[in-house]
Amino acid sequence: MFIDTAKIFIKSGDGGNGAVSFRREKYVPLGGPDGGDGGNGASIFLVATASMTTLMDFTYTRKFIAQRGVNGSGAKCYGKAGDDLYIKVPLGTIIRDVETDKIMVDLSHDNQTYLIAKGGKGGKGNVKFCTPTRQAPNFAEPGMPGEERWLKLELKLLADVGLLGFPNVGKSTLLSVSSKATPKIANYAFTTLKPNLGVVSLPGIQSYVMADIPGIIEGAAEGIGLGLGFLRHIERTRLLIHVVDIASVDGRDPIEDFEKINEELRKYSVKLWDRPQIVIANKCDVLMDDSVYENFKKYLNEKGYDKVYKTSAATREGVDTVLKEAARMLTTIPVVELEIKATDMFIIEDKHFTYTIRREEDTFIIEGSFVDRLLASVNVNEPDSFKYFHKVLKNKGIWDELKEMGIEDGHTVRVNDFEFEYLL
Repeated sequence: MFIDTAKIFIKSGDGGNGAVSFRREKYVPLGGPDGGDGGNGASIFLVATASMTTLMDFTYTRKFIAQRGVNGSGAKCYGKAGDDLYIKVPLGTIIRDVETDKIMVDLSHDNQTYLIAKGGKGGKGNVKFCTPTRQAPNFAEPGMPGEERWLKLELKLLADVGLLGFPNVGKSTLLSVSSKATPKIANYAFTTLKPNLGVVSLPGIQSYVMADIPGIIEGAAEGIGLGLGFLRHIERTRLLIHVVDIASVDGRDPIEDFEKINEELRKYSVKLWDRPQIVIANKCDVLMDDSVYENFKKYLNEKGYDKVYKTSAATREGVDTVLKEAARMLTTIPVVELEIKATDMFIIEDKHFTYTIRREEDTFIIEGSFVDRLLASVNVNEPDSFKYFHKVLKNKGIWDELKEMGIEDGHTVRVNDFEFEYLL
């Protein structure tokens, strides 16, 4: 089964909590604080690999949770960091953030590794808060939370040459006689339901990868037929081989077919429409009138297409000539990375802890991730810890903001569910 899109949830590991501990041993007076730091949470990496060809694995496993860091402990013991999690994806996979639909990374090189979610940092133990004036801190930091998000994975096949054309024109047969690929071949439309890849290798040429794209029909760019789902797979190709049924076995007009397919390319992406094309008039072995081919070739030449060949994939007539010409053209066409607009790129921002202050009569309410983390790290009922709490608020500039907002002696300050009286 060929799966080329998937949606997964990832969460990097939370950092371990710092420990509150005091050294208490016989014959060791004034042992002091010895709480160790928590371990860092595990990060999540995506790794591109040539050993995978579809996203099928992600239909069974959709959630990836990395290990959290171990909490610190006494005797200045640090918690163990979580083991990083590596998720393998096929070459050519584009990663999108589901919430914004922005592209995070294009994994198109073998063993390319990308940090998709950084693990949370471990919290400091109480030994780190020991100072000459605060010799027995009874508080420690909690671990930082890990990152979590939903991702959309889109596979865009890595192929040098893409075969395109209406259903049942002989694309699968051409791929089968040009490589060791074994696509399903039958005499009815939409035989091919998934893209197929094959390596073309002939004496005297540099081998290259060819992709047979399932039948694209009129209206594919708007979602009709199978084309829209697979048009993405020819975005990376450097050269297109446009297969046309010159014998009109299904009663279609070759010129009309050619124009319709190119129109779908133009609607989907102008860059695809401008991509170099080799046009092959296939099924010449059952062509009754050679003038049909001559008229077809003349029409294309007038349109600026000078690479037009008469072939029969069934008998291999003209096939090697086309394959060698494709190899020659590829040597002149540079490998270009998939272009992604800057506006489509997702920018990972550093996690900042913020707060807001609002006033309700004589009560000033402080809320936000900053105060959530601060309250989690202190014990407001313990004097030294409460002093540290005040010091952090002062260093953050919160006291200055409160003064600017008109706070006066005796007013109430509420930090989440904790309230205290403001004294000048």
